[in-house]
Amino acid sequence: MTTGYFRLGYRGDIEGLRAVAILLVVGAHAGVPGLAGGFVGVDIFFVLSGFLITGLLLHEVGVTGGIRFGDFYVRRLRRLLPALLVMVVVVSGAARMVLAPGEQVEQARAAAAAVFWTSNIRFALTQLDYFSPGSLSNLFLHTWSLGVEEQFYLLWPVLLWWALGCRHGQRNITHLKLVMIGVAILSGAGCVLMTIREQPLAFYMMPMRAWQFAVGGLIWIYLGSEQRLIAPLKTASAESVGFWLGWLGLGLVVCSAFVFDSHMAYPGWRSLLPTFGAVTILVSGLEAPNRGVSAVLAWRPLQGIGQVSYAWYLWHWPILLLGYAVTESRGPWTRAIAVVLSFTLAIVSFWLVERPVRQSAWWLAHRRLALASVVALMAAAATFAVHWGANALLQSRGPEFQRYAKAHMDAPGIYAMGCDDWYHSDRVVLCTFGSADAAHTAVLMGDSIAGQWVPALVSIFQRRDWRFIVLTKSSCSMVDASFFYERIGREYTECTAWRAKALQQVASLKPDIVVLGSAATYGFTHAQWVSGTDSVLGVLSKAAAQLYVLRGTPHLPFDGPDCLATRHGRPGWLGSIQTCDASVMDEHGELVFDWLTQASSHFTNVRMLDMNDIVCPQGQCMAERNGMIVFRDNQHLTASYARSIAPHLAERMDLHFVVAPGSARAVMP
Repeated sequence: MTTGYFRLGYRGDIEGLRAVAILLVVGAHAGVPGLAGGFVGVDIFFVLSGFLITGLLLHEVGVTGGIRFGDFYVRRLRRLLPALLVMVVVVSGAARMVLAPGEQVEQARAAAAAVFWTSNIRFALTQLDYFSPGSLSNLFLHTWSLGVEEQFYLLWPVLLWWALGCRHGQRNITHLKLVMIGVAILSGAGCVLMTIREQPLAFYMMPMRAWQFAVGGLIWIYLGSEQRLIAPLKTASAESVGFWLGWLGLGLVVCSAFVFDSHMAYPGWRSLLPTFGAVTILVSGLEAPNRGVSAVLAWRPLQGIGQVSYAWYLWHWPILLLGYAVTESRGPWTRAIAVVLSFTLAIVSFWLVERPVRQSAWWLAHRRLALASVVALMAAAATFAVHWGANALLQSRGPEFQRYAKAHMDAPGIYAMGCDDWYHSDRVVLCTFGSADAAHTAVLMGDSIAGQWVPALVSIFQRRDWRFIVLTKSSCSMVDASFFYERIGREYTECTAWRAKALQQVASLKPDIVVLGSAATYGFTHAQWVSGTDSVLGVLSKAAAQLYVLRGTPHLPFDGPDCLATRHGRPGWLGSIQTCDASVMDEHGELVFDWLTQASSHFTNVRMLDMNDIVCPQGQCMAERNGMIVFRDNQHLTASYARSIAPHLAERMDLHFVVAPGSARAVMP
């Protein structure tokens, strides 16, 4: 092994590893089957950055005895900023052309954060779940990792300078090693803990990712530098170990990409797999260069992809989203065309922007002017984004859009009454409509899909001798089984505890009628749906005279009011080809309905209620029907629409109210 192979200018295995990382990321975002965990490619980039930046800085210390901070920051800005600014400006211009004003507001805010490398902080503080459907509309979501990297670049030189004792003319490698091990341990522990408690912070914030940079840096300190802390391995058997380490590392990376998905808490302990996969590949390249994985990664096509990996990362995500905005299709051909187009733009960006700027000596020759120019460009781009966002916000608040904005807020009154505590606690809060001493009681229990029927049921049971009680917890299924909740990044323990307490509460009421409902989108197995529903119905059927199990309403591929506002606000040539309707056909929903029916058949006083043919007549769901907005998002009915179909619900429940002086009762079938 020769030290020349480890020069910082170029290593074929590292360039190939960059290619693997970007292919995984693009594959995951493009929806390649089985590659849902391709987001681990970002973890690989973090490890590589830690390895290379630590090496560059220590090499500089070895040559000059210190760190020229100005030169380092100028080099980083020269490497990263021009291509980023071009992408932000071009994508922002495209967004202004094809998106409705309401869609543009958040894009503009994210663009302003992206040019200052703070989008990760913005997404963390706004609790934007990287894995949630809501993230699929943000054109600049992918810039979160660039923010993490730039914040690392800002602080890492200072940390190394201090840890080495450069202020006193020292080069204390032992102290540096201890500091970096400490960073790795503290940051890693914080990452695991925050993934459990505040997953968005663990995912987006640089301190929770610093351990990955530190691990990469430690590999350089121990194995990569000219003054290695561990002597080179000379024997054939030792080189063989390095050879197999490479395959092990590649296996860890690939396994992570194919096994992980959005239903797992990430990063947390799971991020150890791709991180140490990248580490072992780096070690293999040091101990067994040009063999095994290192030779594979040096394959010429991978070298070409690795060379444009940064540019491709910049372009792939917004092109995918803009492609959907224009075509309203996420079909395989649409996604494939978007991927090819983004790769083409990456090549153009690399040759016309990234490479010429990176090779320019002007930046270092005029360092102060370069820094001032960079700050001015960033400020100009941010000012453009702020101005764009302000104009879009003003347009989105115009009279023609207010109707759609109000539809989002057209929810049942139970939320304003504080009846639904979501994931914040497991306390059971009852919302009661009608007299507390009424002779008859009807209860609605379930998640927000059940809660959407409150206006209709209040209308039905608004009778003198009836009281109507609501117990709901958003995103909490009426299946007696625990589950992982993506939006909070952990198991939804509050739901499990709340459901048990709520069942006891309802049983103690001895109600005449119980209406039970939840969404069909929970990821339970067939056995869990049947046995879990059977368990819940077993408790309620002993206490209530009649139970109804509501079928979940269809889950639309669009947000109802947003779609209507978008169609209204986009250019005419786009609005004319975009519709706000979708087929009600859902294979999984049909299966869940069958499983619920199977569980309900075990009880003589349980009936199924299917309102989907009323909500979506002729099998077609529409965002607006007969002048009334049907959905307030992509799955919940507006309160106004639910109230309007109350007669149909009463008819399906087969309730025949007999009103007599001083009393009211329901004669049930």
